[in-house]
This record gives sequence, structure tokens and C-alpha cells, in this order.
Amino acid sequence: MQFSILFGGKAGQGPNFLTNLLGEILIEKGYYVFYSREYQSLIRGGHNFNVLTFSDKSVYSNESKVDVVVALDENTEKLHKKDLKKNGIVLKKGSKNIYYAGQLFKIFNLNFKDLEKHLKKQGKRVRENVEGAKRGYGEAERSIEIPKSQDKGKNLEFINGTQGIAQGAVKSGLDVYFAYPMTPATPLLGELAKDQVKDKRVTLELENEIAVANAGVGASITGAKTMVGTSGGGFDLMTETLSMTGEGEIPLIFYLAQRGAPGTGVATYTMQGDLHQARHSGHGEFNRLVLAPGDPKEAAELTNQAFHFSQKFSTPVIVLSDKHLGESFYTMDTKPELKKVKKQIEFGRYNSYEADPETGSATEESKIITSNFDKRNKKRKEIKQEAAEFEQYKIHGKKNSKNIVISWGSTKGAILDAIDCIGNEKKEGIKFLQILHLEPFPEKIKSMLEKADKVLLVENNSTGQLADVIREKTGFEIPEKNKILRYDARPFLSDELKEEIKKKLKIK
Repeated sequence: MQFSILFGGKAGQGPNFLTNLLGEILIEKGYYVFYSREYQSLIRGGHNFNVLTFSDKSVYSNESKVDVVVALDENTEKLHKKDLKKNGIVLKKGSKNIYYAGQLFKIFNLNFKDLEKHLKKQGKRVRENVEGAKRGYGEAERSIEIPKSQDKGKNLEFINGTQGIAQGAVKSGLDVYFAYPMTPATPLLGELAKDQVKDKRVTLELENEIAVANAGVGASITGAKTMVGTSGGGFDLMTETLSMTGEGEIPLIFYLAQRGAPGTGVATYTMQGDLHQARHSGHGEFNRLVLAPGDPKEAAELTNQAFHFSQKFSTPVIVLSDKHLGESFYTMDTKPELKKVKKQIEFGRYNSYEADPETGSATEESKIITSNFDKRNKKRKEIKQEAAEFEQYKIHGKKNSKNIVISWGSTKGAILDAIDCIGNEKKEGIKFLQILHLEPFPEKIKSMLEKADKVLLVENNSTGQLADVIREKTGFEIPEKNKILRYDARPFLSDELKEEIKKKLKIK
């Protein structure tokens, strides 16, 4: 059982309110919910829409067709009528958004009392909202039967990737977060500003990304656990400071939330084009880690790991996310495994110049320069050994399958849903290899790739950057014909991806 609803309208008309409201109630009823957001770079007006998918089993993505379109304006109906399934329903513009909440509850035969209870929790215009919802409920007809969930009462969490990053940072003992607003990293400012006084941490917006990165260094060398956040264009401005953290061996977490690029690109949409930027930005040779979560739980866990590595090895760590992961809401049925991170850095003397390790003073002595490089290179090996003790990759699907799909980051959801369907159609199924650590890279996957009959790459960019990393680190080449790439600044949809995978693997 799976159903999808598209909520569309202008910015300011309330599609987010409706989507969140329905999603939270469905979660309470024991259903699994996923919803994504698409919006233009406008404060008001334009066209925004969310797609909410719910099921009686785990769901991590949307499909290309929906059961209901909630059109908060005429433009939504024009644009999305083509996306309806056969016998799909359009709820046309004609009232305030709360009216449609009532209609949806009647259409899906949900108990109105659950909606009324949530509206009363809002605390604002309760009577007006309940009356509006009742009117919608009374004027709709029950038309879609959904089975009762078997998981009612199960401890399900409705969370997006940004909230996962925040959870991981707070649990790790974050002291300071600096950022300058840039979509899609901006929401983390709001998340970390919550309870900052009670939790004794600082969340501060500065005037630009250069100031952010340098303030991050300043806070870190006083012993504070520090993180900075931005998107690709802002990260460009931070790269000189990134090099300084490498030279000075300064622990600093960089939250890099990807969007359409290069340049301003497509500012409020998603892509995975910054992998090479994360791995290679900055001048010279220095250590860094690059970690890439695929869902909110992993976002929390890998942020927690980032603090561990940065503190233990005095090194910069980049947590690589994107707009789709950061702003989409997922249903998580297990809590992240988070550990306290020991603070190992105290106030001290740091230098962006090559420095004498005994005095901390700048030096041009050739023997000391060589020794410093040797020390940093030795640390790179130690980081690699330590990283191998963590889960650097995950295997999903049919673990003994000879057909492998490999990817990283937010593509995880669509791949899981796509191969789940294919697994039901073909007995041997498909193995999905998800890379979590992009630097240092888990080179031991080489033998797994070499033994496969076919390896398919799925990425939200135009060149297949993960394939470049795999070739560099293992020597394994993924042919162009085996790459499934989407680069229109939109996320993969599971039904379309399913067909692409079947075509590549010649599954009928």
C-alpha cells in the first residue's frame, strides 16, 4: 500500500503547513511517511510544491505519479494535472488551506478527531481552523480506502536531514556554530539556535563566509568544539581557511550542503556536484575527512563521527549533505547511535606558517618543514586505520547478488525503494552499496566490485564523480553506459529509477 499527495501553491499560501500537519498525524497512526519540498528562490509568490508519500511499510522517496493534487492556486492544477494517477483527484482552489486538510481526512477515511486534536495543539485561531476543516470534511466524499497500519504505537520519528545534523552536533558537545545564510545550509542556523542558552552553546550568524571560517578557527583554537556551515558558493570562500586548518592542524567541522551549481546555479534545488570540491579544495597537501550521510539518522551519526575525528586527530572534517536530504522529512524507526566526544584540544599556539613544533613559531628550516610533512602524512595513515573501525559503507538489498548499484548521499532513499520493487520481481535481487566515508575511502570494496556481474552508478550530477573516486582509489572503472545520472537539479524518483535500473540490467 502506498499513496502520494502533492500540495502546491504560491510561497505564503501554506503548503508546508498542510504537509507537516498530515505527515505528523499519519506518523502517529503508525504509517511511514516521506515528503520532499520544491520551491523557487522567492519569499512570496512563484510556485512551490511538496509531495507526501505514505505507506504501511518503510518508504524513503517519492514516485512520479500522485493520487491527489491539492491545488492552492490555479497554476498548481495546470502544472501538475499530468502527474495524477488514473482516477486521481484534484482538490481545486476555493478556500483556505485548512479546508483541504478536512477534505483529505474524508477522502482517505481518516478520523476527524485526530485532525481536530492537532489543530487544537496549534494554539492559534483554533476555532476558525476547526470549523474550516469540518466544512472541508463535510463537503468531501470518501474515495480512497487505506488499510489500517500494523505499527500503531511504534516509536516512529518524523525528521529531516538538517535536524539529524543538529542532533549529532549537540550530542557531540558542540560549543559554537557559525554560519552565513545560504540555501540549503540556512535551516541549520535555526535548529542550533533552539535551546542554545539552556545548552550553553553559541549559534551566530556573521557577515560573510570568510568571516565564518576564520571565526571558526578562532573559536576552535581556544578549545571550543566548533562547526561552520554553508553551501558550495560559500565553501569556495572558506577554502583558504580550510588550508590553514590543515597546516595548523586545527579541528573544525565544515557542514557543506550542496545545491544546483556552478555559480549561483539553481539556488533552491538539489544536486551532488560538490564531491570533488570537498575532497580537493584548498592549496597544498593536508589531511581531511569527507563523510556523506544518506538519511537523517546517518546525518546524526556521521556528524557525531566528524567531531570524534576532528578532536582526536586535530583535523578538518567535511560533512557533505544536500538540499534534498536536508529539507526532506523521513520516518525513522530506530534512534541514531551517538557517543559523547572527548574534548582533546585545549587553548594553544597555532600557526598558518610552517612552525617549529617546540615553540610554535614560524620557520623556514628545511629539516623542520620535511619533518612536519612526515608527521602529517603519518597522521593520514592513522586516520585511515581509525576510520576502518567504523562503518565506512553499507550493503542493502540482496547481499549475495552479482548485480550492484553503488552511490552515496541522498540518492539512498530512491535506490532503496527502487530495488525493493525489483527484488520482488526477480529472485536474485540487487545489492546496493552505499558509501559513507568518501575520504578516507573504503578501498576494500574493490574485490566486491570486481566479482560483480554488473556495477551501476547512481548520482545526482552530470559526470559521475563517485566513479572518479572509485577509479582513483581502487583502479575499478565503471563504464559510461553503466551510469545513471540525473542533473536537472531534481532528486531521483523511485519508479523512474526502477525502470532505469531494470533497463541497464536487462530485466523485463
